[in-house]
Amino acid sequence: MAVSDGLPIGALAARTGLAVSAIRFYEAQGLIRPWRNAGGQRRFQRADIRRLSFVMVAQRVGLSLPEIRAVLQTLPGGRTPTKADWDRMAAAFRAHLDARIAELELLRDNLDGCIGCGCLSLPTCALHNPKDRMGARGAGPRFLLGDVLEKEEGRGDG
Repeated sequence: MAVSDGLPIGALAARTGLAVSAIRFYEAQGLIRPWRNAGGQRRFQRADIRRLSFVMVAQRVGLSLPEIRAVLQTLPGGRTPTKADWDRMAAAFRAHLDARIAELELLRDNLDGCIGCGCLSLPTCALHNPKDRMGARGAGPRFLLGDVLEKEEGRGDG
């Protein structure tokens, strides 16, 4: 088969390790865009192997499909993306990844302590979040969402 003929869905599934149903799902989500040959069969670009590989890795690190779609939409749709296209996409995505890494590090380093959720169930929570002052900032784990209780508000050594 010539490269210009495109890849049938079975070949794409074999190369990516994805089930055919998963590839159809990602197609329905607008993450890849096959065309139909004269016989009506789906055909995919070889670059779709890379797109789907990116999708699989991005999902493993916790990105949602809408986030992944937004990143992939920065790549050209009418042609195979070049290295320069992928470099631009990667540079734009780096800030998003850095923010995600910072969130994960904060979670790792603070999950065993007060997370600012207002439960005050640990003895240290009353010291870090006295009288649930973080509750005024909004719902949820305020410290893990990046909020800081300033010393004048009661957090810290005094």
